[in-house]
Amino acid sequence: MKLTTNAKFSIALVAVFAVVLGALLLGNRSGTGTTSAGASDATVLRADTHLLSTAPDNDVVLVEFLDFECEACLAMYPTMERIRTEYADRITFGVRYFPIPSHTNSGLAARVVEAASRQGKFVEMYQRMYDTQTEWGESSESQEPLFRTFAQDLGLDMATFEADLKDPTVAERVERDFNEGIDLGVQGTPTLFLDGVQLPAMPTYEELTGRIDAALAR
Repeated sequence: MKLTTNAKFSIALVAVFAVVLGALLLGNRSGTGTTSAGASDATVLRADTHLLSTAPDNDVVLVEFLDFECEACLAMYPTMERIRTEYADRITFGVRYFPIPSHTNSGLAARVVEAASRQGKFVEMYQRMYDTQTEWGESSESQEPLFRTFAQDLGLDMATFEADLKDPTVAERVERDFNEGIDLGVQGTPTLFLDGVQLPAMPTYEELTGRIDAALAR
Protein backbone atom coordinates (compact mmCIF):
# COMPACT_ATOMS: atom_id res chain seq x y z
CA MET A 1 0.00 0.00 0.00
CA LYS A 2 1.35 3.40 -0.98
CA LEU A 3 1.77 5.80 1.96
CA THR A 4 0.40 9.30 1.75
CA THR A 5 2.69 12.28 2.31
CA ASN A 6 1.07 12.90 5.71
CA ALA A 7 1.57 9.30 6.74
CA LYS A 8 5.23 9.39 5.76
CA PHE A 9 5.69 12.62 7.73
CA SER A 10 4.03 11.09 10.80
CA ILE A 11 6.27 8.03 10.66
CA ALA A 12 9.32 10.25 10.36
CA LEU A 13 8.25 12.25 13.42
CA VAL A 14 7.79 9.06 15.44
CA ALA A 15 11.26 7.86 14.41
CA VAL A 16 12.88 11.15 15.38
CA PHE A 17 11.07 11.16 18.73
CA ALA A 18 12.27 7.62 19.44
CA VAL A 19 15.88 8.58 18.72
CA VAL A 20 15.69 11.70 20.90
CA LEU A 21 14.00 9.84 23.74
CA GLY A 22 16.62 7.11 23.62
CA ALA A 23 19.41 9.66 23.75
CA LEU A 24 17.83 11.42 26.73
CA LEU A 25 17.39 8.19 28.64
CA LEU A 26 20.99 7.22 27.97
CA GLY A 27 22.25 10.65 28.96
CA ASN A 28 20.29 10.68 32.22
CA ARG A 29 21.72 7.45 33.56
CA SER A 30 23.56 8.52 36.67
CA GLY A 31 27.21 7.81 37.24
CA THR A 32 29.06 8.04 40.54
CA GLY A 33 32.32 9.43 39.29
CA THR A 34 32.64 9.74 35.55
CA THR A 35 30.14 8.39 33.09
CA SER A 36 30.91 5.40 30.89
CA ALA A 37 33.48 5.86 28.16
CA GLY A 38 32.07 7.48 25.07
CA ALA A 39 28.80 8.60 26.74
CA SER A 40 30.01 11.86 28.29
CA ASP A 41 33.12 13.56 29.65
CA ALA A 42 31.23 14.74 32.73
CA THR A 43 33.18 14.43 35.95
CA VAL A 44 32.35 15.47 39.50
CA LEU A 45 35.49 17.56 40.08
CA ARG A 46 37.00 19.54 37.24
CA ALA A 47 40.29 21.42 37.17
CA ASP A 48 38.42 24.74 37.29
CA THR A 49 35.88 23.78 39.98
CA HIS A 50 35.70 26.47 42.66
CA LEU A 51 37.26 25.10 45.84
CA LEU A 52 36.29 26.20 49.34
CA SER A 53 38.99 24.04 50.92
CA THR A 54 41.90 22.07 49.54
CA ALA A 55 43.77 19.03 50.83
CA PRO A 56 47.28 18.58 49.45
CA ASP A 57 46.68 15.03 48.23
CA ASN A 58 43.00 15.33 47.21
CA ASP A 59 42.44 11.89 48.77
CA VAL A 60 38.94 12.85 49.95
CA VAL A 61 36.86 15.09 47.69
CA LEU A 62 33.46 16.55 48.53
CA VAL A 63 31.52 18.38 45.80
CA GLU A 64 28.19 20.16 46.12
CA PHE A 65 25.92 21.06 43.20
CA LEU A 66 23.93 24.07 44.41
CA ASP A 67 21.39 26.74 43.55
CA PHE A 68 21.71 30.08 45.35
CA GLU A 69 17.92 30.58 45.28
CA CYS A 70 17.17 27.10 46.65
CA GLU A 71 15.73 27.10 50.19
CA ALA A 72 17.08 23.60 50.83
CA CYS A 73 20.56 24.80 49.86
CA LEU A 74 20.19 27.66 52.32
CA ALA A 75 19.15 25.17 55.01
CA MET A 76 22.24 23.09 54.18
CA TYR A 77 24.56 26.10 54.05
CA PRO A 78 25.44 26.27 57.79
CA THR A 79 26.39 22.59 57.74
CA MET A 80 28.57 23.07 54.66
CA GLU A 81 30.27 26.10 56.21
CA ARG A 82 30.95 24.07 59.34
CA ILE A 83 32.38 21.23 57.24
CA ARG A 84 34.54 23.72 55.35
CA THR A 85 35.98 25.10 58.58
CA GLU A 86 36.50 21.84 60.43
CA TYR A 87 37.99 19.89 57.50
CA ALA A 88 39.80 22.80 55.86
CA ASP A 89 43.18 21.12 55.40
CA ARG A 90 41.96 17.51 55.30
CA ILE A 91 39.50 17.37 52.40
CA THR A 92 39.04 19.09 49.08
CA PHE A 93 35.60 20.73 49.02
CA GLY A 94 34.32 22.14 45.75
CA VAL A 95 31.04 23.70 44.66
CA ARG A 96 29.37 23.73 41.25
CA TYR A 97 26.43 25.63 39.83
CA PHE A 98 23.06 23.96 39.30
CA PRO A 99 20.50 26.78 38.93
CA ILE A 100 16.97 25.35 38.85
CA PRO A 101 15.22 26.78 35.74
CA SER A 102 12.01 27.50 37.66
CA HIS A 103 13.88 29.87 40.01
CA THR A 104 13.74 33.30 38.39
CA ASN A 105 17.08 34.63 39.69
CA SER A 106 19.09 31.45 40.26
CA GLY A 107 20.88 31.58 36.91
CA LEU A 108 21.60 35.28 37.32
CA ALA A 109 22.91 34.70 40.85
CA ALA A 110 25.26 32.01 39.58
CA ARG A 111 26.57 34.34 36.86
CA VAL A 112 27.07 37.11 39.42
CA VAL A 113 29.10 34.76 41.62
CA GLU A 114 31.11 33.58 38.63
CA ALA A 115 31.78 37.18 37.56
CA ALA A 116 32.93 37.98 41.10
CA SER A 117 35.26 34.98 41.01
CA ARG A 118 37.15 36.63 38.17
CA GLN A 119 38.18 39.32 40.64
CA GLY A 120 39.09 36.84 43.36
CA LYS A 121 35.83 37.24 45.29
CA PHE A 122 34.14 33.88 44.75
CA VAL A 123 33.87 32.95 48.42
CA GLU A 124 32.68 36.40 49.46
CA MET A 125 29.92 36.52 46.81
CA TYR A 126 28.97 32.88 47.46
CA GLN A 127 28.44 33.76 51.12
CA ARG A 128 26.62 37.01 50.31
CA MET A 129 24.08 35.16 48.16
CA TYR A 130 23.14 32.81 50.97
CA ASP A 131 23.28 35.44 53.69
CA THR A 132 20.74 37.54 51.77
CA GLN A 133 18.64 34.86 50.08
CA THR A 134 15.56 35.61 52.19
CA GLU A 135 15.62 39.17 50.82
CA TRP A 136 15.55 38.28 47.12
CA GLY A 137 14.67 34.59 46.78
CA GLU A 138 11.42 33.59 45.11
CA SER A 139 11.02 37.01 43.51
CA SER A 140 9.47 37.04 40.04
CA GLU A 141 11.48 40.15 39.13
CA SER A 142 15.13 40.36 38.18
CA GLN A 143 17.37 41.07 41.15
CA GLU A 144 20.23 42.37 39.04
CA PRO A 145 20.12 45.88 40.62
CA LEU A 146 20.43 44.33 44.10
CA PHE A 147 23.19 41.96 43.00
CA ARG A 148 25.04 44.93 41.57
CA THR A 149 25.08 46.50 45.05
CA PHE A 150 26.64 43.27 46.36
CA ALA A 151 29.47 43.73 43.87
CA GLN A 152 29.91 47.34 44.95
CA ASP A 153 29.93 46.34 48.64
CA LEU A 154 32.68 43.81 47.92
CA GLY A 155 34.79 46.49 46.28
CA LEU A 156 34.74 44.98 42.81
CA ASP A 157 35.79 47.03 39.81
CA MET A 158 32.30 47.68 38.48
CA ALA A 159 33.25 48.20 34.84
CA THR A 160 35.01 44.84 34.84
CA PHE A 161 32.17 43.22 36.76
CA GLU A 162 29.56 44.50 34.29
CA ALA A 163 31.61 43.27 31.34
CA ASP A 164 32.15 39.85 32.93
CA LEU A 165 28.47 39.50 33.81
CA LYS A 166 27.63 39.97 30.11
CA ASP A 167 30.50 37.79 28.90
CA PRO A 168 29.06 34.68 27.16
CA THR A 169 31.79 32.53 28.67
CA VAL A 170 30.40 33.23 32.16
CA ALA A 171 26.97 31.95 31.14
CA GLU A 172 28.61 29.01 29.38
CA ARG A 173 30.49 28.09 32.55
CA VAL A 174 27.27 28.01 34.57
CA GLU A 175 25.49 26.05 31.85
CA ARG A 176 28.31 23.51 31.66
CA ASP A 177 28.12 22.84 35.39
CA PHE A 178 24.37 22.37 35.09
CA ASN A 179 24.59 20.03 32.09
CA GLU A 180 27.32 17.94 33.66
CA GLY A 181 25.23 17.72 36.81
CA ILE A 182 22.42 16.26 34.72
CA ASP A 183 24.85 13.76 33.19
CA LEU A 184 25.98 12.75 36.69
CA GLY A 185 22.42 12.14 37.87
CA VAL A 186 21.76 15.39 39.71
CA GLN A 187 18.01 15.98 39.87
CA GLY A 188 17.78 18.75 42.44
CA THR A 189 19.75 20.80 44.92
CA PRO A 190 21.68 20.49 47.06
CA THR A 191 23.30 17.32 45.70
CA LEU A 192 26.53 16.12 47.31
CA PHE A 193 29.18 13.77 45.97
CA LEU A 194 31.85 12.25 48.22
CA ASP A 195 34.75 10.75 46.29
CA GLY A 196 32.54 10.59 43.21
CA VAL A 197 29.63 8.85 44.91
CA GLN A 198 26.31 10.68 45.17
CA LEU A 199 25.12 10.91 48.78
CA PRO A 200 21.56 10.65 50.08
CA ALA A 201 19.67 13.93 49.98
CA MET A 202 20.11 16.45 52.81
CA PRO A 203 22.46 14.53 55.11
CA THR A 204 22.72 15.79 58.66
CA TYR A 205 25.99 17.13 60.00
CA GLU A 206 26.52 13.86 61.88
CA GLU A 207 25.79 11.74 58.81
CA LEU A 208 28.07 13.78 56.61
CA THR A 209 30.97 13.91 59.04
CA GLY A 210 30.60 10.17 59.62
CA ARG A 211 31.02 9.51 55.93
CA ILE A 212 33.92 11.96 55.65
CA ASP A 213 35.71 10.48 58.65
CA ALA A 214 35.28 6.98 57.24
CA ALA A 215 36.74 8.14 53.91
CA LEU A 216 39.69 9.77 55.68
CA ALA A 217 40.34 6.57 57.61
CA ARG A 218 40.58 4.41 54.50
